[in-house]
Amino acid sequence: MRNREKWDKRFLDLAKTVSNWSKDQSTKVGAVIVDNRNIILGLGYNGFPRNINDNIQERNQRPNKYKFTIHAEENAILNSNQSNLINSTLYCTFFPCPNCMCKIINVGISRVVTIENTLYNKRWEEDFKISKEMAIEAGIELTLY
Repeated sequence: MRNREKWDKRFLDLAKTVSNWSKDQSTKVGAVIVDNRNIILGLGYNGFPRNINDNIQERNQRPNKYKFTIHAEENAILNSNQSNLINSTLYCTFFPCPNCMCKIINVGISRVVTIENTLYNKRWEEDFKISKEMAIEAGIELTLY
């Protein structure tokens, strides 16, 4: 196993661990951002904003939960202690949606590593197609495992 693949596996495993922190009842997503020296810059999971009660059942049901939830990728960016994420790598357990891909592009993340089978989720197929198109156009390297 090449060195890069070894680190990819480690950080995807960490993203999977972080995803378990999510209280989302149907989809647990985790994300990790690292720099080019494999130093962790940010972690995130999908969940409600700080100080918002996530124990109210109605808020956890579709379509309401979409209005309350911050995605793992967004949380990893927001939780980053770095003001500059240029040329970093984002590891995520679910393929990023278009809204998250916009943020990934704008903060300068240059590589996204995710799990290939999440790309074929029928519910999000059209969104993922748009995200992939944006990533390619922006020059973001996509690595699917």
